[in-house]
Amino acid sequence: EGSITGLIGPNGAGKTTAFAMIAGFETPSEGRVLFAGEDISRLPAHERARAGIARTFQIVQPFAGLTVRENIAVGAHLRHPGRAEALAKAAEVGEAVGLGPLLDQSAGELTVAGRKRLELARALATDPRRLLLDEVLAGLNPSEIRDMIPVIRKVREGGVTILMVEHVMQAVMSLCEAIHVLAQGAIIAAGPPEAVARDARVIEAYLGQGAAKRLQAAHA
Repeated sequence: EGSITGLIGPNGAGKTTAFAMIAGFETPSEGRVLFAGEDISRLPAHERARAGIARTFQIVQPFAGLTVRENIAVGAHLRHPGRAEALAKAAEVGEAVGLGPLLDQSAGELTVAGRKRLELARALATDPRRLLLDEVLAGLNPSEIRDMIPVIRKVREGGVTILMVEHVMQAVMSLCEAIHVLAQGAIIAAGPPEAVARDARVIEAYLGQGAAKRLQAAHA
């Protein structure tokens, strides 16, 4: 709780599937999903959202016919049923993620970076305790990534615990206190970023069998 934790691994490892099971979009075939000490394995997604779990999606699909403010209000309606209250919450969250000047713009006109911020804002508008970020930095250029890192830190400083799936390793190493590595559906390593980056199992999961020994030889 109160941390930013990374979940990394090669393509097809099961990272997004894990998020889907945590958020309630998929049912685990075995095991349990525990949240704040409670077994939520059988709760539907909307009840998990009400309990405080929110997620973003890799492929951002805003409601193109609505404004940025109205898109964020869709998330805000979870806890603010009145339209005026939801729109006020949307404006507050939009300002916090850097979308303030664009609140009355059509969501369909946003750049990729703007859509990523909107996806984050819609999730934050639900007032989550646990935020699942699924490749929120994917598709951004280095400058846009640099701009997003402090936004993510600010979310954590606001009391939200973050679990993030990300392939931008520089950002993962900068943001996360701990990293779990998933490969072929199993956790193969976990620990501080520096230790995980040196783990031979992790190197081989990304670069192939024998990669760790080749790297060691190259540095010898």
